Amino acid sequence: MIRHYLFSIFFFTGIIVISIIFLPAFFLPQSVVLIGGKLMGYWAKLCLRIFLSSKVIIKGKENIIKNQKFFIACSHQSMFETFYLQTIFNSPIFILKKELILIPIFGWYLKKIGSISIRRNKISKDNLSFFDSISKVITNTDRPLIIFPQGTRVLPYEKPPFKKGVSRIYHELKISCQPVAINSGYVWPKKGAKHPNKDITVSILKEIPAGLSPEEFTNTLQNLIYSELDLLN
Repeated sequence: MIRHYLFSIFFFTGIIVISIIFLPAFFLPQSVVLIGGKLMGYWAKLCLRIFLSSKVIIKGKENIIKNQKFFIACSHQSMFETFYLQTIFNSPIFILKKELILIPIFGWYLKKIGSISIRRNKISKDNLSFFDSISKVITNTDRPLIIFPQGTRVLPYEKPPFKKGVSRIYHELKISCQPVAINSGYVWPKKGAKHPNKDITVSILKEIPAGLSPEEFTNTLQNLIYSELDLLN
């Protein structure tokens, strides 16, 4: 339990410090703020190693899609992946709930790096133009989009069906999908104490090319990620 508290104190203090240091970057090009995001990812890895004796293992790095536009669909068990995936991929563009944008300083950072927000379970003007916004962003950047198709953080043993939004994005964008499975919930669960002496594996799976029907894509993606999580667990 002591290690849990030490981790939380040092991790969140570091995130606050990095956020304050990069405040002037809000008046600079977006690329400067993206450096701060990568630093947060490396800080998360360092805190895991020092306070929880947990290593981060990257599996399947050779599967990372290159020289074409793609989006990432990742399992979501922890806060870990929202920070660390920025160090593996080219500063992904996050799709996230509107409430996060409203957080002082941290929300400003999310907005500055181009995150796309949505009000979950609500019909609004912003939500109706949601896919138009995504298409414009993907057209004008080399950064990949990232989505968590489970919709929210889940416990390691939970396997909820993927949300329909991921198939809609696949269908609308007509680009390949990079599936990613992460077993972070065994170390850094969404609730409760952290668990030391266990490793986190980030498994980058082979791409799912464009061209499948929405139903076939969702079934393929869900089977790939949940089968990989069964192996990691």
